[in-house]
Amino acid sequence: MNYQDIIDKYYPAGSPLRDIYMRHCRSVADLALEIAAGKHLDLDPKEIEEAAMLHDIGVFLTDAPGIECHGDEPYILHGVLGADLLRKEGMPERDASVAERHTGAGITPEDIRDQHLPLPTDRDYMPATQLERLVCYADKFYSKSGDMKRKPMEKVERSMARISEATLARFIELRKEFE
Repeated sequence: MNYQDIIDKYYPAGSPLRDIYMRHCRSVADLALEIAAGKHLDLDPKEIEEAAMLHDIGVFLTDAPGIECHGDEPYILHGVLGADLLRKEGMPERDASVAERHTGAGITPEDIRDQHLPLPTDRDYMPATQLERLVCYADKFYSKSGDMKRKPMEKVERSMARISEATLARFIELRKEFE
């Protein structure tokens, strides 16, 4: 199954959520591909595109009406839910790991504890591979709401700082790797 088949299965053509999903993920994929080419990263462009296009596949299962998501789960779980869905669908583990680890600038066990996040504690939410880090980084520049245009670096950093100083520090490390 290719990534578009997965998207088509869970995001019906003509639905507002599909439009939001496709616009966001296409923007993230394009930025990730641009960074990879500019930095001469040793990553397969097809794998970058697939992972970026699937990184948010679990959002439809969450309760985020502002972006047309009418599921039952908290939005913070979209990565876990997406990873589980991709594994069930037989997609490569690299895609599931990107989905699971792209939130924030990664999420540590301390973040889960200190912020009382409803995440399973038996998983690793820190982007470890270059592909995971690249998609995580590119994702920070595009929202799924508002004008959906690329955010300036200052706005992304303010957003990361609002989560925590540790999240901002992790984002700055990603910025050093990819800028």
